[in-house]
Amino acid sequence: MKYIERPDAATPAEFWESLHQQVADAQWEVRVNPILAATAGDLPPGAALDLGCGQGGDSLWLAQRGWQVTAVDIADAALQRVNERAAQQRLSDRIVTERHDLANSLPRGTWDLVSAHYLHSLFDFPRARILRDLSEQVNPGGMLLIVDHGSVAPWSWNQGATIPTPDETLAGLALDSTSWHVLRCEARDRTATGPGGQTAEVTDNVIALRRTG
Repeated sequence: MKYIERPDAATPAEFWESLHQQVADAQWEVRVNPILAATAGDLPPGAALDLGCGQGGDSLWLAQRGWQVTAVDIADAALQRVNERAAQQRLSDRIVTERHDLANSLPRGTWDLVSAHYLHSLFDFPRARILRDLSEQVNPGGMLLIVDHGSVAPWSWNQGATIPTPDETLAGLALDSTSWHVLRCEARDRTATGPGGQTAEVTDNVIALRRTG
């Protein structure tokens, strides 16, 4: 597999379109994020929102388990791959794709699960505001699951970046503590595989919250 190069683009949409075209050309394996599988595997299926869905590994996994999924990304190239794979797996009736630049528009609905895996950007991005606004759409009893890069992998573009701790990220959301129960707020280490096939130990920051009211 060839290495995925950083696109030279002027806007977030151009950047992510180019990146997802590279991923498609390289035939990067599409699979569920392991923390989502471990966290949501025992949840009863409902309505799920997959933010920054990429090429659909998480969305397809949820749909296979009976969830009705709204898959959101800024890149049409990514959403096209999600729709193609959903059709191949006969899951089109369980996945709806929506294109959003989340800095400017948000999906609307009510959700039993909002999943934000590695929702980072190299551009200015009001992530805390986005997650706070979308948390208001979570049904009582539903979950907000945030998984962030807690370290910089050797193949990452943002070497030297300052990364907040899980507690700092949670505090930045400024959620009403009377309406949310913290299930997990921790850093976890794992072995990751990069786009060139190399491996390294990395850290994931995991925040899982249950809405109580």
